[in-house]
This record gives sequence, C-alpha cells and structure tokens, in this order.
Amino acid sequence: MNGGSRKRRLTQRLSARTAAMQSSGVRGLRFRRGRGHQPSDGFTTRSRLAWLNSASTRIGTTLDLERTAQELAEFTVPRFADGAAVDVLERVLQGEEGSRWTGVGIPESRAMAVCAIDELALLEPTPVGDTNTIGESVHETLLHRYCLRQGKPVLLSRIADEDYLRIAPTASAAAKMRDAGVHSYLAVPLIARGVLLGTADFVRAGGTPPFSTTDLALAEQLASRAAVFMDNARMYGREREHVVSLQRSLLPRATPLTPGLRVRAEYAPAAAARGVGGDWYDVMALPGGRTALMVGDVMGHGLPAAATMGRLRAVGRTLMTLDMAPERVLARLDLATRDLEDEQVATCLCAVYDPADSTYTFASAGHLPPLLLDGRGGADLLDVPVGAPLGAGVIPYDPLRVVVREGARLALYTDGLVKNRTDDIDVQLEGLRGRAKSMEPERMEGGGLLAEPPGARRIDEAVLLVAGSTGGPDEDLRVWPLPREGNVASVARGLVTGQLADWGLAELADVSELVVSELVGNALRYGNGPGQLRLLRGERLTIEVSDTGPDLPQIQHADVSDEGGRGLQLINMLCRRWGSCRTVGGKVVWAEQNVAP
Repeated sequence: MNGGSRKRRLTQRLSARTAAMQSSGVRGLRFRRGRGHQPSDGFTTRSRLAWLNSASTRIGTTLDLERTAQELAEFTVPRFADGAAVDVLERVLQGEEGSRWTGVGIPESRAMAVCAIDELALLEPTPVGDTNTIGESVHETLLHRYCLRQGKPVLLSRIADEDYLRIAPTASAAAKMRDAGVHSYLAVPLIARGVLLGTADFVRAGGTPPFSTTDLALAEQLASRAAVFMDNARMYGREREHVVSLQRSLLPRATPLTPGLRVRAEYAPAAAARGVGGDWYDVMALPGGRTALMVGDVMGHGLPAAATMGRLRAVGRTLMTLDMAPERVLARLDLATRDLEDEQVATCLCAVYDPADSTYTFASAGHLPPLLLDGRGGADLLDVPVGAPLGAGVIPYDPLRVVVREGARLALYTDGLVKNRTDDIDVQLEGLRGRAKSMEPERMEGGGLLAEPPGARRIDEAVLLVAGSTGGPDEDLRVWPLPREGNVASVARGLVTGQLADWGLAELADVSELVVSELVGNALRYGNGPGQLRLLRGERLTIEVSDTGPDLPQIQHADVSDEGGRGLQLINMLCRRWGSCRTVGGKVVWAEQNVAP
C-alpha cells in the first residue's frame, strides 16, 4: 500500500469520526474551538477508560435517587469539570414512568445535585430541591430547549458574551458566570432504557481547557451509565412507595376514643423496600367501654406479606368486635392463617382493656412482650405466656391479666422497633426498656420510641401502639353489682333511669327500661342470675348485663299464642344493635341505642 492511499484512508476515518461526534450534538449550534484546544485536563485514552470504569463503583452506591444524582455531580468535579449540576424530571420523582422526548413543550424538572470547586462557589445554580419552571424571572435555556425537549446534548467550547444568557436561567446567574470566568459549557441528557430521566450540565472556568468533542463523547458515556443507576433507584423507590402505600391503606386511619384510655399509634416503614409489608395494628372500641388492642407481624416482606397482613387484620378485627377473649381470638386467627394459600406465619399480641377495674388481659402468639410503665418511674416487660406463632397449628393460648394504675402507659410494638444486626434480642429489649424508662410521658405517647439515632437506618418496619390509662371509670361509664335475690329487675330499672336523668338522657328511659328488664330476666332464667350492670354513654348508649350462664341468647320465632319469646325481638327492633359474647366466668349481653347530638 503506497503512502497516498494510506493517507486518504486515514483522512476518511478521521472525517467519519468527526461527523459521528458532531451528529450527536445539536444541529445548528455553533462550536467554538480555541487555539491550542486539548483533551480535558491531561486525559489520555487509557486514563479516560479507567476514569469511566471507576464510575461504576462511585456512582449508584445506594438505591436512593437523590444520593445517586449527588454522586454523579461529585464524581465529575474537579477531574472532568469545575462545576456540575444534575436535574431530574418532576414526573419521574412523582413515580411515573417518564416518557420519551416529544419535542412539544418543556417538562418540569427539579434540581437534585450541585457540586463545584471553591472558585465557583458564588455561582447561582438552581437550589437543590427547587423546580426549574420557566417563568417571569427564569427564561428558556439551551438545556431546556435541546436536552429536555429533544434529548440531545449541548456543547459550547467557548462561551461568547451573548451565550451566557443562553445557558444561565436568569440574568443575575449569567453575570456571575461571566465574572467567575466560566468559559466552556456542556450538557447531556440522562436517558435509560429509552426514557428521559433528566439532565446533567457541566462548566469549566479559569485556566481549565475548554470542553471538546472528545469530552462530549466521554460525558455521554458517563451519562448513559449514571442514568441506569438512577433508573434503578427510581424503580426501587417506586416499588417501595407502592408497598408502603398499600401497607398504610390497610392500617387504621384513626384510633377511636374509648373510656379510660388514650391510644396513640405510629407506623414507620423500613428504609429498604424489602423491609416493608407485614406489620399491622388495630384499635377497637368494644361494648361496655372496653378497648381491644392488637399488633402483629407477618414473617415476610413485600406485597405478599402486605396482602396477608390485610387479611389477618380483617379476620382479627371481626373476631375482636365480637368481644371474644384474646386467647380465643388468637386460636381462631391460627385457624384462619393455616387456611391461607401463602403458607405464611405471623406473630400477634392481643390485649383488652377494661376501664371498670383498670385491667388488661393479654394473649400472645409468638410476639415480643409488651412494655408497661407504671407512671412512677418503673418500666417492666410483662411476662405474657408466649404461644406458637399464627399458622403453626399449636393451640391453645394462655391469657395474662394485669391491673394498672392511673397514669400507667402500655407499649405494644413489633420487632422493627428494636431490631439491629449486632445485639441479641434480650439486649435489644433491655435497651428499649431503658429508653422508655428515661423518656418523658408526653414524648413516649407521641411516638418518641420510634425515633432513630442520627445516621441510623431502620432495617425493618415498625409499629408502636402506646396506650395511657386515665384511671378508673370516668363520668361516661357506670358499673353496678346486681343482687341475686329480690326484685332485681326493678333495682336495675331504677339504676338506669336515675343515671339517664343525671346525664340528661331522660328521653331514652322508656326503651332503656324495657331493655334492662329483658336482659335481667334472661339472666335470671338462663344464666343463674345477673352479675353486673353496665351503662356507657358515648355516641351511643350501651346497656350490658353479665351472668354465669354458658348459653348465648338467640331470637326465637314466637307464635301468636305464645306468652314469651318476644323480648329479643323487641330489643332488635328498638335498638341500633345488640349482641352477646362468652367470658371466662360466663357471658355478657348488651344492646345499643342511638344518642341524639
């Protein structure tokens, strides 16, 4: 091959390479090349490849979109540029898929990261967290026109005076760029899997060589790699947000007001998406002024665990609203868990608070012990008998009854509150007890136990349920023991009508007398005599009578000639609802009436 032929081939190869580089730029945009223009900062081909390869270890170290954007900006300064800024489309931050560039309109973006050398500290980039919305003070720039609208890069090797206003969003920012000696500008779109995520723009100032087409090609390769990391973080964050949204939608929106108890519930998701999905809690107002508390944890994470949690919570809530004893609720929940196709296992802790005697009744299915603060500086982990987790098929469960003082606080929680990767569970529980003991009551009831140490990341989601006791029966609850002999029904009617008069509810006296007469009569006939009479005033008026009989009452069909059997039918027609449930010593029967505002 002669020298002329070799020269022609080399010229053709260089021309093709130059055309390919310029075709990736913006058509019609002027490229100004200064005299003595050299590759960036002493980059050689080998050093460029090494620098580009190191991006894989320094960018995308976490699955956090904001952190990944900041790592991209910091990676390029000062080796590649003197200043860098990364913007992400607003719709990407809102969890949408993003879209391909359409050439119509300018999508709204948000500043995610800024990094610069000390000499450029006085520049005015868009503050991190602010949106880049074109308005009266912010005009359309080359970044908006080409990167965001067309998905093309922008290269200004040498910035002329009229170009500062084309790359800076405001006149003030343009003046500061000119005063700081910024002389070269480069911007590239961040595109991953065909989706435009945002942009990255770079500047050089002072004695740094201007950007070249070689730098443009290098920046495009870096942007392509960084965009994949950012897209992974975007999809990861979107998945986590979906799981957290599902989780929160399955949890109670508010806790009911119940006599003698203040309840505050908090839920904290884990930092990782795989740590979300299985924890739940519930608070239910039961007949007679009692309150049911429940926390549980499905042993799994993600959408399957969240779905299982939702089903278990629905079953548990149904069972608790039937006013069943906690140990019987767990036994039925175990059967329901075994029927699930997922074959998942869960822990659960149930508690029922009775304001009449200030007692809690607990039952545990493999759950962590509740924490009780007595209101006098003491804090103890209650020794509730621990049964097998739900779904294990090992029943029954044993209850524990505890009397609390006024001002006592009870904390129910899941393992995410104490879990870490180093300590044993006993050490973790002791640390929780120590923190709660030294914490002010108001801060504890406000969810203070969920606060993490600075720099810590929660490795599992957590639920915290704090219940503060206000002491014995309040003015809305009355409890009377009924005699087993004499005219019991008359005594009960007198107690109810007298209390209704004191409460200003005399208009409910007629129906209430009929209800209490029927409940006491059934207790005498089928329950070995009545035990206690309860009267609760709230949004509804509740009348409850207990006895020691095992059989629950049922509405019967009464013929025209029958002399009895219509009492429950009348209660069913006159009251909003009625029900009964078994207790350790027998049963209770209750009925509710609406109370006018």
